[in-house]
Amino acid sequence: MVKIYTKKGDDGTTSLWYGGRIPKHHGRTEAYGTLDEACSQLGVARALCGPGEAELANDILHLQDYLFVAGAELATAPEAAERLEDGVSRTTEAMVAELEALIDRYMAEVELPPKFVIPGGNQLSAQLDVARTVVRRAERAISALKETGDLPGETVIHFVNRASDLVYAMARFADVDDPALFEGRGKS
Repeated sequence: MVKIYTKKGDDGTTSLWYGGRIPKHHGRTEAYGTLDEACSQLGVARALCGPGEAELANDILHLQDYLFVAGAELATAPEAAERLEDGVSRTTEAMVAELEALIDRYMAEVELPPKFVIPGGNQLSAQLDVARTVVRRAERAISALKETGDLPGETVIHFVNRASDLVYAMARFADVDDPALFEGRGKS
């Protein structure tokens, strides 16, 4: 039997990748933990994809993979950042550009109303909107790390900002079958 507990975190600290320990409430832990939560929320959305939504499901899975890259970067102490590998454990501007292309592809398929969109057009789009809000929370945590000087580079912020935009675009794409969504309420 494989034991998954080490008891090392019983003191309220957690290990960073490539060494070091920080409190479990540290901003770095909050940032990568929130990305982990977003990845789980995206997993629920992917599970809700029907047979005709295979491309969307694949794009969600790809984004989940990329969120793990961002999480690895955030789970590494700044002094060990040189040990990270582009696209594997460190986000890149090429990854950001790839998300931008996906955003453009999805947004080309939808027409947004001049009002705020109320989540809940269908179960899949609602779940994607939940995931989007979690990605936005991660972005706020990462921004706080930058402000305190605990973030070696800014690419991860660019990446997470585009990731939330992509999840928004995916949610709107998933809403296309529900025209009532666009009649709705909200401000312009």
